Amino acid sequence: MTTESWSTLQEVAKHLQVSEETIHRWMDKWSLPAHRVGRVWRFKLSEVDDWIRSGGAADKEDGAES
Repeated sequence: MTTESWSTLQEVAKHLQVSEETIHRWMDKWSLPAHRVGRVWRFKLSEVDDWIRSGGAADKEDGAES
């Protein structure tokens, strides 16, 4: 059994092909799953991918809300 490693904000931005600013905005406004470890944020890519698949970021970048 392998344990999923933690990813940095920069790695998540690269994984999703968005800016670091967008990741911060999604964390603040749309509950992107993130975990604070000391002064830095860490992510599990599986949680981020599940959040994306569930529509976490859908149509939110342009300010539209459903």
